[in-house]
Amino acid sequence: MKPMIEIKDVSFSYDGKTDVLKDVNLSINKGEWITILGHNGSGKSTLSKLLNGLLKAKKGTIHVDGIELNETTVYDIRKKIGIVFQNPDNQFVGVTVRDDIAFGLENLQIPREDMVERIREYAKKVDMFDFLNKEPAQLSGGQKQRVAIAGILAMRTDVIIFDEATAMLDPKGREAVLSYMRQLNKEGTTIITITHDMKEAVESDRIVVLKDGEILKVDKSTNILKDKMTLELSNLELLLPLEVLHQLNASNINHPDLEAYLWQLSLKG
Repeated sequence: MKPMIEIKDVSFSYDGKTDVLKDVNLSINKGEWITILGHNGSGKSTLSKLLNGLLKAKKGTIHVDGIELNETTVYDIRKKIGIVFQNPDNQFVGVTVRDDIAFGLENLQIPREDMVERIREYAKKVDMFDFLNKEPAQLSGGQKQRVAIAGILAMRTDVIIFDEATAMLDPKGREAVLSYMRQLNKEGTTIITITHDMKEAVESDRIVVLKDGEILKVDKSTNILKDKMTLELSNLELLLPLEVLHQLNASNINHPDLEAYLWQLSLKG
């Protein structure tokens, strides 16, 4: 099976001198949920912007669904990859919620009848149907983020990147966004979560740990989240239930039921 995303030897620099990403190699399968984990400045958000052509790699190649990303194909790639950013205010371009959801569809030249139906469908999906005529200034942060998600969903992309998308939300808003991620992934959408929040990494299939622009490790989430050495090298900390599990294992205290319980605690964040 061909990977959904193939990143080969990709490097990037903002100033032409210092590389903020260095020879990154990563393959992401269709329908996979990947978390790119790293501390601030590790290169996570830079990588997300490279994936749909918002930034151009200094060297290396990126293929999406078998198509190489370049100046000729960038608009085709953006039909396949959508990004939900940390601050929803930076994504609002419409006068109303309806206009904002419509924006990406207009760029895709979706027929009006189909556009109207998609706006209704995805506004309902994120519980914002009753707000379609509201102005962005009238919405809470969580509501704005839900509108941003609806706009991406309406474009029906194969991949959705959530770039620190819950960082500005309260616990209720964060859980709502995570719920959308779960459902989308269950329906077959490839999910990429960019975060430094360990709680968001728990449910993904694999975790990519970035440090200083380089991939430190890639492995199943269950392995990375218990890998205290790798997390410490990345300036990240074990979730408290998994720290307890690590201490128990280090003391040769093993009990399957206790381990299962501690994993459940970590899933609850």
